Amino acid sequence: MKCLLVQPAFPIPNKSLNHKSFLPVGLLKVSTWLRRQEAEVELAVGCSMPSFEPDEIYITSLFTYWSSYVWDCVRFYRRSYPAAKIIVGGIYASLAPEHCLQSGCDEVHVGLHEQAEQCPPDYDLVETDFQILHASRGCVRRCAFCGTYRIEPEYTYKRTITSEIEKRHLVFYDNNLLANPHIKQLLTELRDFRLEKRVVTAECQSGFDGRLLTPELACLLKAARFRNPRIAWDGPVEEESEVRKQIQILTEAGYAAKDISVFMIFNHELPPGDLRHKAEACFHWGVQVADCRFRPLDCFSDGYKPQAKQQEPDEYYLYDVWTDEDVRAFRRLVRENNICLRYRIPRDRYSKQLEGLSGIERARMRRKLGLEDGTQRLTREQLDELNRMWIAEALERAM
Repeated sequence: MKCLLVQPAFPIPNKSLNHKSFLPVGLLKVSTWLRRQEAEVELAVGCSMPSFEPDEIYITSLFTYWSSYVWDCVRFYRRSYPAAKIIVGGIYASLAPEHCLQSGCDEVHVGLHEQAEQCPPDYDLVETDFQILHASRGCVRRCAFCGTYRIEPEYTYKRTITSEIEKRHLVFYDNNLLANPHIKQLLTELRDFRLEKRVVTAECQSGFDGRLLTPELACLLKAARFRNPRIAWDGPVEEESEVRKQIQILTEAGYAAKDISVFMIFNHELPPGDLRHKAEACFHWGVQVADCRFRPLDCFSDGYKPQAKQQEPDEYYLYDVWTDEDVRAFRRLVRENNICLRYRIPRDRYSKQLEGLSGIERARMRRKLGLEDGTQRLTREQLDELNRMWIAEALERAM
């Protein structure tokens, strides 16, 4: 059996492909499952020809509003290999199976692939320096804007994950890691675990449920070397004191405020003024905002153009209390606030040039300071000097 695994050409920045923010982990698990049945497997991105003629083609899907990329792949591979069986799975397929079936595929797989879920990802198909893990599936919450509980209706969890660890950096894809009733045991194990006598680091891609966060858990997360903690503020401005308390718990556990991010859904039920208030509160606290533009789960396209100065209301989904101007103004506010926090400069010194500081520019600055080796550890004084030089040059260009 020859099987082709396909990751459609979703509009994901090149820097995020096969990165901690995006990896087709479902396909990688399917690969392991197929190879255990002695199948020959290849991974393709977008519409590209494999080295063999496949008997079966497995196409993954992401958000419903990216359905057109899935349909493009189905059409391409149907024309190229009319005898092959085409199966589509993933988020869009699970949330809208009837719509997905209209793409021309032979089968839509809804929910988790139970056999593949028992297999580790096949990292031979990609180049990564990290490992994806799930300590739980599903979520104990039922947020109206989220489809997790529809795809994974039951919250299941593991008691331990150390036997699965193969790499020194772990990225948890759990939707609600802290809800695991064995979370303290899991974090303690990670704190004490060594891979070839070296510690491992971790982060949780979906963030932590701040309502479940306690000082003890925050200290365990820090001890287990979890980086860049993220919480969410999806509710009204009246939750400000609660969110502030969650941030305080993290900072008292040893996390720097600028390394904490707050997920914030916009273009949704709360009016633009409330979102601006929330973003300004985060800036005052010194934490960054991860803005998440809302689209309904039954939205099968998205015409939003982030680089455009203006778009008509019917070009992409706008909630009834939001306008195109509101969306762009909020995104601009968040971007500027985050840049100022990242580089530790007053907001009145913000320049768009600061957003374009490339790795090449930073390497040049390092050479100016005599720091040729990019792997060496810098002192706080050296970091401060690099930061000062980057900002000074960027602001000079902007004037």
